[in-house]
Amino acid sequence: MTSENTMIDHQADTIDVRVCEILECGRDTKAYNLQPLTGQPLPMAEAGAHIDLILPTGLIRQYSVILGQKRTEGYWIAVKKDVNSRGGSLQIHSNVVVGTILKVKAPRNNFPLDEGAPHSVLIAGGIGITPIVSMINRLVALGKSWELYYACRSRADLSLLEEIPAGQNAHFHLDDESDGKYLDLSKIVGGAPAGTHFYCCGPLPLMAAFDLATADIADQRKHVEYFTARESAPPQGGFRIKLARSGKVLNVPQGGTILDALKEAGISVEHSCAEGICGTCETTVLAGVPDHRDSVLTPSERAANNTIMVCCSGSKSEELVLDL
Repeated sequence: MTSENTMIDHQADTIDVRVCEILECGRDTKAYNLQPLTGQPLPMAEAGAHIDLILPTGLIRQYSVILGQKRTEGYWIAVKKDVNSRGGSLQIHSNVVVGTILKVKAPRNNFPLDEGAPHSVLIAGGIGITPIVSMINRLVALGKSWELYYACRSRADLSLLEEIPAGQNAHFHLDDESDGKYLDLSKIVGGAPAGTHFYCCGPLPLMAAFDLATADIADQRKHVEYFTARESAPPQGGFRIKLARSGKVLNVPQGGTILDALKEAGISVEHSCAEGICGTCETTVLAGVPDHRDSVLTPSERAANNTIMVCCSGSKSEELVLDL
């Protein structure tokens, strides 16, 4: 996962790391090895986890940790240069070199692997292969059944191939070699054994196709991670938030967000991406009806209305009561 976003206010609990190796791993894509300055082991990452990477400018980016057979020391991340980004990937490709010192936060996992599933189908598009590779290698280590479907524009865009076990489990779809046909997700999902868990990470068109193909699959068996926001923010503001712990009531004005209102009132809420991708700002809802616009909560979690991502979501009710 990668997210190109904004500056964070909270840099507590960060870990200083040094870039010790940089490898080309696909067109416009580089893998970076981050090692701790202290020599102490870094906090362990599970398959699907990501770290917050804090650049010298103060900007933060989220990148999946690559857990592979060939990349076992420190944290490995992959960064694809995107000329349409807000500058994060361009800054990393241009300015981060071997020896650069950066800060990271301990891994968090919004895209966990269900290790008890009888079979796993993993679907990746482009740089979305990064968390999927970690899942594959974990499934291999556990002796579990799996299949990979990896779609890219061309063969040159395939990344981390050396970390994907060779064999009939891995299927590659290249747009420029497929006569304009897209990956047939409906066929893939329909042909999977009963009880299969499905995972998908990639660009928005692939994610939308996955949602459609798995519409009849229980939420517990489908798992997604977005690296760009899947929904535009709603018309913001025009409602109140009540903070249950302090009793404070704040107005969220038109054009503002819950996070803006909290910061204006001097209330500290940890946050990062400002687009509802990373899950850092997830806050418990005690009353009211959120207007969910994040890319983290499942449909059933949204329907339950128990939590909200305050950076991007609004309110369908006049007041939201938050556990703050």
